[in-house]
Amino acid sequence: MNDPTALPAAVTRTRFATVPPLRTEASPAVRRRGPLASRRRLPLVTFVIVAAVGAAMIVGALAPVEAARGITTPIAVTLAVFLLAVWAWSATRLDDTLVAFLAAIALIAAGVLPVEEFFASLGDETIWLLIGAFVMAAAVSVSGLPLRAAAGLVRFARGPRSLFHLTTVALTLSAFAVPATSGRAALAVPVFGALSTTLDGRPRLTRALALLMPTVVLLSAVASLLGAGAHIITDQLLRAAGEPGFSFLSWLWLGLPLAVVSSHLAAEIILWRFLARPDRTTPVRVTTADIERAAGHRVSGPLTSAERRAAVLVSAAIVLWSTEPLHGLPPALVALFGAVAAVAPGIGCTTLPAAVARVPWSLLLFLAATLALATALTDSGAATWLSAVALEPMRGLGAAGAVAFLLAVVALSTAAHLLIPSRSARSAAIIPAVIALAPGLGVEPMAAALASTAAAGFCHTLPSSAKPVAMFADPQVVSGGYGPTDLRRLSIVLAPAMFVLVAVFALWIWPLQGLPLLR
Repeated sequence: MNDPTALPAAVTRTRFATVPPLRTEASPAVRRRGPLASRRRLPLVTFVIVAAVGAAMIVGALAPVEAARGITTPIAVTLAVFLLAVWAWSATRLDDTLVAFLAAIALIAAGVLPVEEFFASLGDETIWLLIGAFVMAAAVSVSGLPLRAAAGLVRFARGPRSLFHLTTVALTLSAFAVPATSGRAALAVPVFGALSTTLDGRPRLTRALALLMPTVVLLSAVASLLGAGAHIITDQLLRAAGEPGFSFLSWLWLGLPLAVVSSHLAAEIILWRFLARPDRTTPVRVTTADIERAAGHRVSGPLTSAERRAAVLVSAAIVLWSTEPLHGLPPALVALFGAVAAVAPGIGCTTLPAAVARVPWSLLLFLAATLALATALTDSGAATWLSAVALEPMRGLGAAGAVAFLLAVVALSTAAHLLIPSRSARSAAIIPAVIALAPGLGVEPMAAALASTAAAGFCHTLPSSAKPVAMFADPQVVSGGYGPTDLRRLSIVLAPAMFVLVAVFALWIWPLQGLPLLR
């Protein structure tokens, strides 16, 4: 079996890689409790409130007094549609991409968003960057190189602590090979299966390892611009607002230290919260033979031809992306070269149909639609009007107001996963407001947007909060995993730790690295 993901649960993992997790009974582990009747009524009540606010803004914009205050009909329509989209992302089961398309169509029908601008977003350079990156990731996955790399690291483990930190290193490195958290989690499943087999008879350690893998996948994604679709959305929204945006190298420079610190901090928290002292001191021995037997894939000896080609492909792409200022090749063009090489006969590791079948087209369409929404927010003047109105009470607070704004953004982004289960949808909902409001308080929009995106990487409270968390909570995908109670035990410590960590980076570390908080 050459494909490490081609295990019995492959169909289930593919489902998680392309479709947002359901918010209700997807499995016994994600079944919700509580007053269901009141939960069903809540979306209707919130819809009435949001619709009433939107209607009031549109009607108010038609009044001469409100027009004199700067709110025009395009601004009111844009804000009303955006509020309804946020409501649909947070309170309904509608697919995120469908909601984004409905919002774009509403803006087109209202005359706020030009048709040609909407269709142009589908050809945006960022979309092609992701298409190329996903095709390369499919080839690398098929080669078996990620499983071999993980096996090569964890075989040095001599106890639970070293096992957890070596696994953390392996998962962090995978952020540069696979541009999606769900795809990385799918790659981690066979590794977990192999390790859990060798840890048979130690259920607490197995459960802690199951918690570690999705946690590190989500937190370490901030290391790479391509680590999550939310990062691309943030970069798109910044550029649409006239900001320079991030390059692959600048994001790596700022994001990698946070990814390393937060991932290893999470590993220590899991060791502390879920393992007793005897569990932590009992030796662990994992050999490559153990992993080969469990995964059904050779992970020792010389690299296979496919693995060598995959290693060259990934290395070349990372080098070219990181050295863009030297050669001037756009990242999307590098990704296109890499994609062609990945599927070329005699050079690549897979075929074009097989690679294209694993591209998450729904995510790409979502990115294109949210880019169009961001353009409408900026061009209609809605972003400027929103910032002027929201910041009026905070004028004159100076640096204290800027710090308070940053802390509020980090807190909101950390908690947003409780309402909006999709990481990409959270960025689409929060980042436009952050970019619009930051300059009014003297905050650098890129710093605030990066802090918000990094904080949104925490989404561990519920199994439905993120696809990797749902994947490892599903007993049909992994055995010996965790339940909702375990996630709450982890979140009650990890959430405040992430809040403090992101705030520290935004206030002190990133300014030292060249991204100041204040303008």
